[in-house]
Amino acid sequence: MKILVVDDEQDICEILQYNLENEGFEVVTAYSAEEALELSLQDFTLILLDVMMGEMSGFQMARRLKNNPATAQIPIIFITALDSEDNLVKGLNIGADDYIAKPLGMKEVKARVKAVLRRTQSQQNGPTAVDNHIAYEGIMVDLNAKSVVCDGKELEFTKLEFELLSFFLQHPNTVFSREDLLKYCWPNDVLVGDRTVDVNITRLRKKIGHYGKQIKTRVGYGYCFEK
Repeated sequence: MKILVVDDEQDICEILQYNLENEGFEVVTAYSAEEALELSLQDFTLILLDVMMGEMSGFQMARRLKNNPATAQIPIIFITALDSEDNLVKGLNIGADDYIAKPLGMKEVKARVKAVLRRTQSQQNGPTAVDNHIAYEGIMVDLNAKSVVCDGKELEFTKLEFELLSFFLQHPNTVFSREDLLKYCWPNDVLVGDRTVDVNITRLRKKIGHYGKQIKTRVGYGYCFEK
């Protein structure tokens, strides 16, 4: 995996490069946002980006990356001495995947890098839909046969439970209100209340075992399948 480190402090670039290369990563360094933008950024798996740099800040560079379809999906970890909540929120709103505060602790850096890469690789690799099958880790949904196999065991589902699970797996990390779920998963000619959604979600969580904890309740908003 190829990591780009962008920081105007040469010592920090060298320390990060040394430690990350010892973890098996290929590391390229740049001492400014302008220098980094001259590179083929789409080739990188992750970018470690300092916030406070010369003419172009890390925030400005991140906005460029997120606004470009070729680089929008590259995860970004900000490195910064700015530890205020406003700066944290600003970075996350731009699309940052994590924050590391200076002074840097290398154990923390390596742990956060690996955590972000695990998370983004999981998002890129699943759930996947191939030949009318949806797969996520140990869950396999056959959209043609209307069957579900969970950790090698075929489970019995009601029609609504099957529709809910299929819908969640096809739209991961997206919150849907009860009204949304009624619209997309229930027959149009059936009148049911919000409580019916809650009951079916509870049953679905139990049936899929430890995967049930990934169906999250967002109080005041609805439900989502969180990878």
